[in-house]
Amino acid sequence: MRGLTLLFGAALLAAVAAIVIVLPDVPGSPSAVTTPTSPSSRATPTGPTPASSVFSDPCGTFDTTTPTPYAVTGYWLVPTTDHCTWRSQLQAIHRVGGDTVVRLGFGLQARPVDDDGRVLDLAGDKPDPRYQKCRENGMTCVQAAESALKAANPGNRITWTYVFRTDEAYGPGLFRCPQMEHTVTVGEEVFYRILAPDDGSDDATCDFTSKGKGYHLILVDGARQDSLTEILDLADRFAMKVFPALPVAPRDRVEPTQADPRHIGTLTTFTRRVLQDYGDRFKDRASLGGVYQPFELQIRDWPDPSVVATLQVYAEQHDIVQQELPGKPIMVSPYLDARKEKQFTSTPAQVRSGFKALARTGVGIVAPQDSRGTGKVGLFWPNLRAQKVDERLRPIVGDTTYRDAYYGSTRDYYRAMSEALAELRAEGEDLELWANVEAFEPEGDGACEAGGKRGVTDKERLDTAVTFVGPYVSKIISYKWSSFFTCGTPTLADQVSTDWDRPIPIQALAMSRGIQQGVEVRGYNLADGVVSLTWYGNDTPRTADSAEVGWTDRTPVAGLPPAVQRVWVPVDWSTVPQDAWIKIEVTSRDGRKSNAPVYLHREA
Repeated sequence: MRGLTLLFGAALLAAVAAIVIVLPDVPGSPSAVTTPTSPSSRATPTGPTPASSVFSDPCGTFDTTTPTPYAVTGYWLVPTTDHCTWRSQLQAIHRVGGDTVVRLGFGLQARPVDDDGRVLDLAGDKPDPRYQKCRENGMTCVQAAESALKAANPGNRITWTYVFRTDEAYGPGLFRCPQMEHTVTVGEEVFYRILAPDDGSDDATCDFTSKGKGYHLILVDGARQDSLTEILDLADRFAMKVFPALPVAPRDRVEPTQADPRHIGTLTTFTRRVLQDYGDRFKDRASLGGVYQPFELQIRDWPDPSVVATLQVYAEQHDIVQQELPGKPIMVSPYLDARKEKQFTSTPAQVRSGFKALARTGVGIVAPQDSRGTGKVGLFWPNLRAQKVDERLRPIVGDTTYRDAYYGSTRDYYRAMSEALAELRAEGEDLELWANVEAFEPEGDGACEAGGKRGVTDKERLDTAVTFVGPYVSKIISYKWSSFFTCGTPTLADQVSTDWDRPIPIQALAMSRGIQQGVEVRGYNLADGVVSLTWYGNDTPRTADSAEVGWTDRTPVAGLPPAVQRVWVPVDWSTVPQDAWIKIEVTSRDGRKSNAPVYLHREA
């Protein structure tokens, strides 16, 4: 075959005979002429910037600059009792380009109570020491609440007791009826007592006297210092957005992966109270980006979404968010499962349908887990389905091929969801599609988190995940900073900060400039890179330096993260075999090659 022909001048341009038709990687992607902007144009920052480059407080001096911005721009954080840890974590996240923090949350739990008014543990075997500390007037908090109810009307009674723990300190907005609801302070411990009618009405009249009723007691173990206020203050300094978690719904005892619909009324009451308090204190805070729905579910094609308990809980809880925090989006991060050997898993087409049902529960941002970290989906291209799965996936799917293990790759599923997104937007739905790339491996020694079983991963695999979700999402976030980015030697955070600007291609499109044939590569850190093309039967890569014979465009691409760049180089497609899968890689000016290629299919 002839070598790659680099075309210069009008005479050579005229010699290019045919425009090759290549299967687009994104629905609706152009494959014809584009008119790029000036190669020197740069993306304009789309978000706020810190007010100052440094600040100091009792925890130290902190830098708010962003020296190593990576493709992932949001991370989950685990609540911590060490307040200085918040500062160091947000500084480290901001340093690698993070502008979004998602907080893990706590669950609302229905609990049994013994004859002495003591809240028992979840199994009902013994008193829970956390809530034994809660006492009023010589009584347990359960007894004190019931005594107050009966004093108002002897027919009043507590029909169910719930508990909730948090590191937040709530304001008066938590209470609807101060004559029955209040804060209980016992030494250094802070508890909140909430009483709501057991019919889920959360009656605003606060009439406890005219008629005996059943009530649900919600006993909250809180904190003296409010962690959410603190992290929002920090986010203001770092120009970041925070997504605090909604209360997690009680789980079904038989099917713990499902929410228990019996508790919807109490869950929505408690959610309303918490969000009323947030609205009183934080509604005008720019750093409150929205809220996070932490109850996980798998996206699948539900025959009747209206009878799915978790979707019911979502819809009820999300309705409260829209009432109490209008304009603040709800972010949910469901998981995918593409394994052929398991029941109740889903094909990409089924996930496309399920995505629509999920979106209609009122969410504003869907950030599906890429599910590579758990081994439920693999990272592979269609032409490589016959390859053996990554060794790190074998504990989950066995020593097999990608074709036999999975219905599709991560890329197939995100493509399907992006198609569903386009249809929903055409119907008037206001929705964003993000990606949650899992920063861990299916199995490990558990060293990254107490009691965990997941293993550490590396930046090469993380870059690969970014490549596979890249062309379909407007933002990439990762689970999770706490533990998985900060354990091991070197830590994943260190790997990112030292190699943040390695090229990460996410898509390749056959595209012409005028009558000159070529290929456009999209991705991160591609500016002025060297593009190489190989395919089956072509042993020597064909290379083209975009700085010399092509162009670089840093103008943001609609629907993609602002950091995505484009490079174009000329290609004489007549020298490329029909129906070939072309492997495309990009090498930076300092010689670092992308950790993962993209493939372009030239259809016959």
